[in-house]
Amino acid sequence: MICLAGIWLIGLAPAPGQPAQVNSIADVFARLRTCWRPPDRSRVHTDIDITVIVSFNRAGEILGKPRVTYQSEQADDNDRLLYRIAVMEALQRCVPMPFTESMGGAVAGRPFAVRFHNRKPPPTEKRAWLIQKIL
Repeated sequence: MICLAGIWLIGLAPAPGQPAQVNSIADVFARLRTCWRPPDRSRVHTDIDITVIVSFNRAGEILGKPRVTYQSEQADDNDRLLYRIAVMEALQRCVPMPFTESMGGAVAGRPFAVRFHNRKPPPTEKRAWLIQKIL
């Protein structure tokens, strides 16, 4: 049974602080979000998604090899390589995942489908302010 809990991991500023202990699925993804550092925007295309299947053991270490199951169609070879490296570095920064005893037992060996995403920042708005002319 696959625990398909996709999440948007946005390459903006990390969430403040990591949870001391991971006690829920939401905590797993919050922790992963703080570890995600997308590739430098000047070296890759933005608006790229990459999905990885990863499992953890009871102690919070990665079990087996994470497997990339999806990458955006518009990603070229350079993007694929740099995004895969960024994902693996994010996973390394997050392990061992500090599971509570009950959470470790519940998720041990269960695969998570984690979606990493790098969105282009919204364009800055430029406004032409009208200067009122006093008649």
